[in-house]
Amino acid sequence: MDFTLSEEQTLIRDSFRRALQHLVDLDNIRESARTEEKTNEALWKALTELGLPGVLIAEDYGGMGLGLLDAILISEELGRAGASVPFAGSTVLASMIISTLGSRSQKEAWLPGLASGEKRIAVGVSVLFSNRKMENKLVFEKGKLNGGSSFLLDFAGAQGYLVSDRNRNFYLVEANAEGLSKRHFPSVDQTRSVGHLDFKDVSAEPIPIEDSLQINQALNAARVVLAADSMGVSETLLEKSVDYSKERKQFDRVIGSFQAVKHMCAEMTADLQPCRALIWYAAYAYDHLPEEFDLNALLAKSHMDGVAQRIAKTATEVHGGMGFADLTGVHFWYKRANSNRATLGSPKHLREEAAKLQAL
Repeated sequence: MDFTLSEEQTLIRDSFRRALQHLVDLDNIRESARTEEKTNEALWKALTELGLPGVLIAEDYGGMGLGLLDAILISEELGRAGASVPFAGSTVLASMIISTLGSRSQKEAWLPGLASGEKRIAVGVSVLFSNRKMENKLVFEKGKLNGGSSFLLDFAGAQGYLVSDRNRNFYLVEANAEGLSKRHFPSVDQTRSVGHLDFKDVSAEPIPIEDSLQINQALNAARVVLAADSMGVSETLLEKSVDYSKERKQFDRVIGSFQAVKHMCAEMTADLQPCRALIWYAAYAYDHLPEEFDLNALLAKSHMDGVAQRIAKTATEVHGGMGFADLTGVHFWYKRANSNRATLGSPKHLREEAAKLQAL
């Protein structure tokens, strides 16, 4: 079995890598971080021209109709660059739920706009993974939503919202719906937008869910995409650590010559090495071995979350005091890794799901 990338996949990865290297630097990451919206709209427009929003949407609706492996190659590059653009929520999770579960009218209303980048959908599913008793509740009666939804992904600039209640029912809401209150939500991640919604008799359209297993697959696909983002984040943190260790001097020697620093960099490399195969196989399973996908997706994200957290911590230690300063920008990737870890379920939550799948 050949797990090397095809020529087309290599071209996709390299195209996005070149574009991000040209368009994203530490200065515009800082600039986006200072805004409430976080999203870099100029970058979003440029990546839209490469087909980013429609990567998983069928060609019938104007998308590229590619597979999950193609999407995670892009996600890794977004994480590597620290790009401030919507992806896991709007481009992946919303697109997949509407594509697989939405009615024909919902697909026609949303998918072409999502594929072209003209529309974005913020996604609120945190209630599915929260144990907090005070978590906002959504109530849907007579076509109206009441309650609240927190931690919506890809919040800035959204033309619509896809929110879930505790019973895994999903609803589509127009951004300009009457009775809807919205606000940006403070997040540890300074590279992506998160928000909160309050509903008071807001018109909403339920997603006609016939098979709940398809919800699991959409959620797990988004988890694999986040794992790939964390992979890219970790690679950047490792590269920054190695580069810094070659420049920073103590006692008239670069710190990279010290055995302790060598060990720290070697441990980061060893931790990271197996992760790509784990993530790539999960994405491959989605497209070719669906019966294996859910378990592999849960294991991939839960493992990558732990690795990314350790690498973020170790990279900060290698940088010493500079790891806490803004000059190197290490903190942007550190926070992004930890945000990914908390999104769509903690490692503990994912491992519990994996155990249930195996009847353990």
